[in-house]
Amino acid sequence: MTTPAAVTLDERLCLALYTASRAMTSRYRPLLGELGLTYPQYLVMVLLWEEGDASVGQVGARLDLESSTLSPLLKRLEAMGLVTRTRASRDERSVTVGLTAAGRGLEARAAHVPAAICDATALTTPGQAALVAQLRTLAVELAASLEP
Repeated sequence: MTTPAAVTLDERLCLALYTASRAMTSRYRPLLGELGLTYPQYLVMVLLWEEGDASVGQVGARLDLESSTLSPLLKRLEAMGLVTRTRASRDERSVTVGLTAAGRGLEARAAHVPAAICDATALTTPGQAALVAQLRTLAVELAASLEP
């Protein structure tokens, strides 16, 4: 077994994940620029395209975004005419996010993005699914290691 001190920078998982994440985000940038979206905005839109209306809390939980990040992001999407934010009549603290017609229409314009990203990774569909499963397991294990 290799001791942590013997692991070089280039062998560290943290650096590999960091550089891969930055490379992924950089690859998305030109594709999303054509749509007028940032990467976090795109993730919100994909969530709404796939799952429909959701509360702000559900969006934040699903995307692991803090409300301090999510609120301005949703305001910007609303100002762009892509989403609506509606307060629940029974509980004014609860806000539901939904797609506008323009937001639904953007889905067709964004349809090429997943294939372009998949092509850029040089991974097969099963290979990509396996990597996603490994990363999800990694995230669960890391989160569990923080629990008392």
